[in-house]
Amino acid sequence: MKTMAEANFDGLVGPTHNYSGLSYGNVASLNNSARASNPKAAAKQGLVKMKALADMGFVQGVLAPHERPHIPSLRRLGFTGSDESILAKAAQQAPKILAAVSSASCMWTANAATVSPSADTQDGRVHFTPANLVNKFHRSIEHETTGAILRATFRDSDYFAHHSALPGVEHFGDEGAANHTRFCDGYGQAGIEFFVYGMEAFNTQAPRPQKFPARHTLEASQAVARSHGLNESQVVYAQQNPEVIDAGVFHNDVIAVGNGNAHFYHQEAFLDTAKMKQDLLAAWGDRQNEFHLIEVPSQAVSVDDCIHSYLFNSQLLSRGDNDMVLIVPGECENNPRVWAYLNELVASRAPINEVKVFDLKQSMSNGGGPACLRLRVALSPEEQAAVNPATLMNDRLFERLNTWVDKHYRDELYEADLADPKLLIESREALDELTQIMNLGSVYEFQKV
Repeated sequence: MKTMAEANFDGLVGPTHNYSGLSYGNVASLNNSARASNPKAAAKQGLVKMKALADMGFVQGVLAPHERPHIPSLRRLGFTGSDESILAKAAQQAPKILAAVSSASCMWTANAATVSPSADTQDGRVHFTPANLVNKFHRSIEHETTGAILRATFRDSDYFAHHSALPGVEHFGDEGAANHTRFCDGYGQAGIEFFVYGMEAFNTQAPRPQKFPARHTLEASQAVARSHGLNESQVVYAQQNPEVIDAGVFHNDVIAVGNGNAHFYHQEAFLDTAKMKQDLLAAWGDRQNEFHLIEVPSQAVSVDDCIHSYLFNSQLLSRGDNDMVLIVPGECENNPRVWAYLNELVASRAPINEVKVFDLKQSMSNGGGPACLRLRVALSPEEQAAVNPATLMNDRLFERLNTWVDKHYRDELYEADLADPKLLIESREALDELTQIMNLGSVYEFQKV
């Protein structure tokens, strides 16, 4: 058995972080459109969380933001001329398209990819499949750069296998790890890969939401499981409750979170909760540790409380056997019902023994909490040694990235500012410098011109 640790790779918030209300189905994103954002504060809030987890002894990595505004996407949509001219035309003719290609949404790396650790795969390598994110245009343009950054971070093909995104159509809508959880006795042991989907694309008679889109399909999950070479007996699929999707729960990680031998979820999270529990317990079998099903009742915490506090969009991290800490946003502490439940939970039972609160207001205002900001990658010591070391958080990288943010980021950004050609220049200069800090090579299209 390998001695493995679960690393968290957080997305570094990009210089164009703004509130444009692009994500239909994401209540916070829609409610905060037209407000001024603070890119500098957003990046620093994320860095503080990364550094805190590294200081707690967890392996913490950083994933670079994407090039934004993304001029190549505007060119593909028929805008011509110089970069400055393209920005001006897009701002005049299609301001929402300009907002979309300027989104800093890649910061939510839970949507970056689905990751299967080497303990689960047939070839004994860590497998990555970037999510196609086809349901939202502003996110559908991410997967190529995401793949390039993942390859620059996890370079060694002896340890890491990189797949292309699934076909970019609704039938294979893939939202990545926001709808994927892994349960295990230990990170080095074969685990259960738990895929949650919103609808069956090829079965129009099956239940699906009526108001908001089901972004992730069963067919996408099945394709990723095949590509990663997973053991079918250790893969469990469950459908998200269509009613909670229509209430604003656009990803499973807004209403459930899992880690190790614990599944922490809301009573209304799944279409068939009894089957979900039965399937997980059957796959778990007679492993050494008990499997904990921690179901939060609606009478204690409503679905609306979940959406506004992001109780489940938290990081559930193992410090030892049956000893976990829950990383939550400050909004949980501000919600009396949620905070009362969490205090009762910690006082009454293992394995969740502590709650830590972080200020992530800038990310939360766009609908992304602690869990949205990180991609989990279980790594053996050899695999960790093969990771690009310039991407791993430590005192030096924390200082360098804060200095970099201070140098390049604005304190205030409105949607109208996205047409400013100076913002494009500032962003490219920042990212060019960042690739040198993090030893990524030329991962951006502007660097290859």
